[in-house]
Amino acid sequence: MTPAEYLDRHEPSLVALLQKLIRVSTVNPPGENYSLITAMLTAELRRLDLAVRRLPVPPRQQKEHLPVHPRYNVLGWWDAGAKKTVHFNAHYDVVPVSGKWRHGDAFTPAVERGWVYGRGSADMKGAIASILFALRALRETGAKPRCNVEVSFTADEETDSRLGAGWLVKNAPLRADYAVVGEGGEAGHVCCGHNGVVWIEVHVHGRAAHGSTPEKGVNALEKMSALVVALEDYKRLLAKRTFRAPDGRMMRPTINVGGVFSAGPGGKINTVPAAASFTIDRRVLAVESHAAAERELTGFVRKAAARIPDCRITVKKVSENFSCYHEPKHPFFTAAQASVARVRSKTAGFMVASGFNDMHFFAHHLKIPTLGYGPGGLDFHAVDERARVSDLVDSAKIYADLLTTFNG
Repeated sequence: MTPAEYLDRHEPSLVALLQKLIRVSTVNPPGENYSLITAMLTAELRRLDLAVRRLPVPPRQQKEHLPVHPRYNVLGWWDAGAKKTVHFNAHYDVVPVSGKWRHGDAFTPAVERGWVYGRGSADMKGAIASILFALRALRETGAKPRCNVEVSFTADEETDSRLGAGWLVKNAPLRADYAVVGEGGEAGHVCCGHNGVVWIEVHVHGRAAHGSTPEKGVNALEKMSALVVALEDYKRLLAKRTFRAPDGRMMRPTINVGGVFSAGPGGKINTVPAAASFTIDRRVLAVESHAAAERELTGFVRKAAARIPDCRITVKKVSENFSCYHEPKHPFFTAAQASVARVRSKTAGFMVASGFNDMHFFAHHLKIPTLGYGPGGLDFHAVDERARVSDLVDSAKIYADLLTTFNG
């Protein structure tokens, strides 16, 4: 029996494993049930005869999370006696739930018409299930990988990955020569890069006054509004910059203004607001400099404020996630492309993801060829998130095919 045949026969077991993972609510923030899910994943890897380490992040590095929500990462190793090692990574945390779901509870997964519904089914516990079943298919059929296999299941991708993949690449004894992150690319496209992001918060400082004498105050909301309008010029500037991705898609940097906005303390309908704040999400193209993007954005905001009478601001960087890009000419990329084409019986191509994921940690810190591919799904971060069963199986087949055909 081939690994692909094994996976076709054991599709119900793959679905059952995904449902088991979804039932553990690993909502982040705050990062609940991390201990339980990593214990489960450690046990799954041990059942596959991998050498496994469950790595707690040291308390001094996670003070804000202790004692209720400690952070853990899982690292597995299959020594195939090869010279090179392929690393598979997926994060186990999920975003919070809102809205009314088709099947009631987002953490009571349901299967309907070939789809698995539940929070994390698409982002990205589906990839975890596919990785585990690819390895199970190899073990059960006696198919030996041509590279050693390293696997990590990591925390906190839905926030900043600092104690997840970011911590792992700096602190764990990784032996990877190549990496596959289980998201970013799907269906007929292998991801060879992704956009990054810079998040800043702009605080506008006004002066309070009685609502009957607004001329005695400085209305922070009005100043903020003028500043937001001025940012339209920055949007037009960004729209002129382009990057043609390998699939021919033209990508442009963007900003999203006011994902979070608020008035300051002391707000009242008959008080001139003394403070206002808003955020800016600046998407950084895979080929842009993050440092330059940040400097340009903050410089534009400050200059725009200076042109608005009595507009005093403070700009604070919230966080950033770096972009990455690798020309898909390396043999690792072409091998993955060939595996996708074989399994899906269609020509496969390359793409760059508009969102960010954990690929950049492996690409930048380890400086190894890194690609993204997984089962994907629909309604990421939304009501009725779901993954297609056939894509879960195909992704497992693709991982198994890559491991049995690529030798580095």
